[in-house]
Amino acid sequence: QIPKDPTQRWLRELTALGQQLQQVHPNVLAKILKQRTVYQNEDIVVIDKPYGLPVHGGPGIKNCIADVLPILAKMLWNMKAEPLHLCHRLDKETTGVMVLARSKEAAEKIRVLFKTRQVEKIYWAIVLGDPDPVEGIVEIPIVEKEVQSHQSHYKMTLAPNYRLRPEDGQVMKIRKNRNAESAVTRYRRLASASACSLLELQPITGVKHQIRVHLAYGLGCPILGDHKYSHWSKLAPQKLPELTLRRLKLEQTKARHLPLHLHAHRLHLPLGQPLDFVCKLPLFFQKTLRKLELDIPKD
Repeated sequence: QIPKDPTQRWLRELTALGQQLQQVHPNVLAKILKQRTVYQNEDIVVIDKPYGLPVHGGPGIKNCIADVLPILAKMLWNMKAEPLHLCHRLDKETTGVMVLARSKEAAEKIRVLFKTRQVEKIYWAIVLGDPDPVEGIVEIPIVEKEVQSHQSHYKMTLAPNYRLRPEDGQVMKIRKNRNAESAVTRYRRLASASACSLLELQPITGVKHQIRVHLAYGLGCPILGDHKYSHWSKLAPQKLPELTLRRLKLEQTKARHLPLHLHAHRLHLPLGQPLDFVCKLPLFFQKTLRKLELDIPKD
């Protein structure tokens, strides 16, 4: 039964986004990834990662990229092909450029490039609000903490090295959290409308959930559809501004269906000759931009 109302139809699509790839047979998933291959040579395969597909398995996860790498390799070459290797990871909800290696040696080489920050990654995200200033660098260490609430859970959060002294507002250095990892994200605003902004992001470091945490807690501009990092002390759907809800033709009670709008748009890999890969925005992301009247910049 397909709803006639376009908003209902859109909601149905969004709800299905994260679920559909968990229902398919691993061979079908490998076929989907084969169709989403944007580049291959003797060392690497680059895919455009779909929404809602985890890179690694875990509790409650039926399908993940790691599990279908042997099947994908056979589909791309032949039955004797070695399984592909993971070189880096993207969150389950993040779409876009992902590099796989054809051999252990190539994978190791690429992992070192990631580790030593020689790979340039550019992401696009729709966020709530407007960052102030409109471009800059967030450089605040990140640590994982348990959140005590009616439903205890773990989250990444900021572990700043400075705070304001309560008596006079002066900036003072505080003791570094031993478990915190240093995290640096460069950002700039590309467009703003409907109480939202489209940002271009360049993570200089690669800490888990770094972009999401820096935007939500560092800039106060959580990513649209990031229900995990829109509140600190609870797990609840993101609260959207009135104007945003109006433009999306959504009620607040339906906000939980909104997917995370974070896309790995571009990746520059200095492997032999420098390689540059671009994945265009997924359809749901493009539709949201249109509804919010955010202009997509011409590359």
